[in-house]
Amino acid sequence: MPDSKITKRSWFYRWFLNNKATVALINILLALGVIWAFANISWVFKPVTDFLMMVFPPVVLSAVLYYLLEPLVRGAEKRFKIPRIWTITIVFIVIIGLIVWGVVALIPIIQTQTQQIIDNWPKYWKNIQDTTNTFLASSQLDGVRDQINTQFNNLSKNVVNQINNNIADWFNNFTSAVGVITNVLVTLATAPFVLFFMLKDGPRFKGEMLKFVPVKFRRSTSELLGAINQSLSNYIRGQLTVAFWVGVMFSVGYSIVGQKYALTLGVLAGFLNLIPYLGSFLAIIPAIVIAAFTAPLMVVKVLVVFAIEQTIESRFVSPLVVGSKMEMHPVTTLLILLAAGKMFGLLGVFLGIPVYAILKILFMRFFDWFKVVSGLYEEPKQIDDPQAPAPSKTIVTTKRIDQ
Repeated sequence: MPDSKITKRSWFYRWFLNNKATVALINILLALGVIWAFANISWVFKPVTDFLMMVFPPVVLSAVLYYLLEPLVRGAEKRFKIPRIWTITIVFIVIIGLIVWGVVALIPIIQTQTQQIIDNWPKYWKNIQDTTNTFLASSQLDGVRDQINTQFNNLSKNVVNQINNNIADWFNNFTSAVGVITNVLVTLATAPFVLFFMLKDGPRFKGEMLKFVPVKFRRSTSELLGAINQSLSNYIRGQLTVAFWVGVMFSVGYSIVGQKYALTLGVLAGFLNLIPYLGSFLAIIPAIVIAAFTAPLMVVKVLVVFAIEQTIESRFVSPLVVGSKMEMHPVTTLLILLAAGKMFGLLGVFLGIPVYAILKILFMRFFDWFKVVSGLYEEPKQIDDPQAPAPSKTIVTTKRIDQ
């Protein structure tokens, strides 16, 4: 009698209670329900969100500088036995000196060149119109000239209307602009203090964090934190190092060939190079536009500088910088940049790759744990064949050597 009851209930036990797919679906539904509930009471977390948005920028800026400067501080402490606090002080003095030098020497040049670009833009626009009119005057375009003129006029009107609307929005959002400037100033003021204590107490961060983790999971958590730290360190150091040398190479190259606004275009190229794969190609666009209205030969010179820079970067700079390699497929990188840029704008373009690297590490760790727990990925054990010949045994003899 009890056996018959178990038999009647066995289909429910097999298909629902003991079915891993069903349990997984239920867990997914529960997770989605929790997300839906939190989304509907998001106003409760607004103070927390505002606090994080205020703290997040200086912490990120400090973390970037920490990964850049920490190897220098650690190397001076281990190799030259210099106390960590003294090394940090010297590094801060050098950074302050570089900032003062940049403000005195570089910033005025960049400001002047930027103002010249803005002042000369009407002339560039007039040249574009003259070139377009000359092109449309060709007899080969008699059949489509009217359509091109119409499209060009519509494009000009749309651009003017868009600029006027943006100007109105800028005046309407003056309060928001003031808030952004305030956040920038607060970030620049607080980041040095956060960076100082990061460099001073950095080696103890990991140990202090592990104190809150149960003893059973401390080893795996330590390995996870180490993998994330190494990945972020390689990416940040690699990208900043390559971007610096890209900016230097473009500035020097443009100066040699006589390109206008060489320093500004070089700094722009270094900044845009922080965007993987696309940065250098985006940086060459304004250089070609300016060169096109300087002299036709200047366009060739700019392209030669770009080719030389790309060769040096791909053959020497990037291979020497180990951290620039994230072991990511180019298609994956481009898709991440497009998705992150669409969802989070410029911030997403710069932070999309490191965030993806962290999520990838977390996913792979979880997947490794799931493979062990689920048993779905175990290879079937081979059944020994009694008729198969026994494996040959190798006799290893050891000879004792008396010391």
